[in-house]
Amino acid sequence: MDVYTRLPQPAALADLATIAAKAYGAPSASHVVVAPGSQILVAQTAFLLARGRAAVLAPTYAEHGRVAELAGHTVVEVAEVGQLADARIAIVVNPNNPDGRVVAKDALLALADRLRRRGGLLVVDEAFMDVAPEGASLSAQAEHDNIVVLRSFGKFYGLAGLRLSFAIAAPSIAARIAAALGPWPVSGAALAIGAEALADTAWKTATRASLAEAALRLDVLLAEAGLEIVGGTSLFRLARTKEAAQLFQHLGENGILVRRFAEHPSWLRFGLPGGETEWERLHKAMASRPLTFF
Repeated sequence: MDVYTRLPQPAALADLATIAAKAYGAPSASHVVVAPGSQILVAQTAFLLARGRAAVLAPTYAEHGRVAELAGHTVVEVAEVGQLADARIAIVVNPNNPDGRVVAKDALLALADRLRRRGGLLVVDEAFMDVAPEGASLSAQAEHDNIVVLRSFGKFYGLAGLRLSFAIAAPSIAARIAAALGPWPVSGAALAIGAEALADTAWKTATRASLAEAALRLDVLLAEAGLEIVGGTSLFRLARTKEAAQLFQHLGENGILVRRFAEHPSWLRFGLPGGETEWERLHKAMASRPLTFF
């Protein structure tokens, strides 16, 4: 195929930007930057501003703060949206990983206005927005000159290895980020696969429904095992138990990897099993846990 033997074509890049703008609700293709993963977009966005204070709404994914620090910013974690307003760069993951917290659009726009008055920038990582309630995305508000929205392709479409993501921002900001990434920001294969997948709205609708059903099934399985569901999205669930460390060890010994949190030792994050074989393996592992756990 040509996508493997030729450099990615500018026309294909432009086509994907147009399709992504429609899929994500951006004002136009000129607001969209195609990139090889959200991590590099956080870094490039952080370099847009002079060094200052970068505030991250926590707890959340640790890479945002790490790359902002590499860009020269002083990084702090805060627990409330209002505490982000005095930062040079405010970073919000929405819906959040790992607890699924969703910050209302009105609250984010109010924050952006406060940041603008002092030359600040709001970065909203919407990696899990594909499974969030309709209307929660800030993509349509990308006309604001101090908002950058990040969208991840790999999570919802199950193609993390493709390394495809998007920044949605005012054209002046988008152009600066795109220039920093260069003329071939992603592979030809990523352009072709991304364009076909994002245009398939029927698949997206059906997948949202099936994921919601799977998340409910996982909630029931975990609750029957004595865990408390405390959050998540339909792509992952966050549960709480006093015996999280022991259960983490037990599941690992049964070939099941879940995520632990040093700052919240009673939390475990579970991804959705991939198929019936994996569902059965999780069920058996939970049923065979030592009774002293609970």
